[in-house]
Amino acid sequence: MAKKHLGQNFLFDPSILKRMIEVSGIDDSDVVLEIGPGHGRLTELISQKARSVIAIEIDEYFVDKLKDKHKDNGNVEIIHGDALKYPYETIKDDFKVVSNIPYYITTPILFRLFEVGSKIKSMTITMQREVAERIVADNKRGDYGLLSVAVRYYGKAEIKFLIPKGAFRPSPKVDSAVVKIDIHPNPVVDVGDKDIFFKVIRAGFGQRRKTLYNCLKTLYPDIKETLSTIGIDHMRRAETLSIEEFSRISLELTKHRIQNNT
Repeated sequence: MAKKHLGQNFLFDPSILKRMIEVSGIDDSDVVLEIGPGHGRLTELISQKARSVIAIEIDEYFVDKLKDKHKDNGNVEIIHGDALKYPYETIKDDFKVVSNIPYYITTPILFRLFEVGSKIKSMTITMQREVAERIVADNKRGDYGLLSVAVRYYGKAEIKFLIPKGAFRPSPKVDSAVVKIDIHPNPVVDVGDKDIFFKVIRAGFGQRRKTLYNCLKTLYPDIKETLSTIGIDHMRRAETLSIEEFSRISLELTKHRIQNNT
């Protein structure tokens, strides 16, 4: 029985699961992290391809079932825990992520995994189609936002294929998509202070109908002059800016901070 409070929607179709494995590009040299294995159908397929699997499951019922199923399988480790709190930095080897993640934790788990940096080589994740489209959007599309910029900072994302809602049990209300994010060895742009960069994009997209000036003035009182210095109109809205323009803002604000502290 699926537990609604854990966002459990199970994907059983072996052809879809095998396609997910295929687009992930995993092989027998890879350590693979799976979040929310549930019944373990994807876990089993991953274990047949990868060097080892680390599967994190919050539901004790499934943890017991999975541990029993894989008790003689030396390349599968089942961990009972909360994926949002797990210390991924302690995983010894670089790893890839292949997961059908509960919809309600998609955004927070992405940001948590991004914190691990280039120790993660790629993520192949099932998510709501709407979220997937936001991730790959650019500043010429209306669904471009914070998640779009954040993902671009850390990696290159591509929607690999769509999954109809009827493929899941119980069936969710929306269709899904499999997205692969190849993580950059280093961020794609220089932002100076990363904390400033993320403060800027969070504030900018926090009030989408407001101008950059109105979104940022409470954080940076001199923002109008800062934007003018780097040739960005303070009347623009965040959704019109490319990641390169956001990086220019962050670099300038970082420079001001350093100058003011010296």
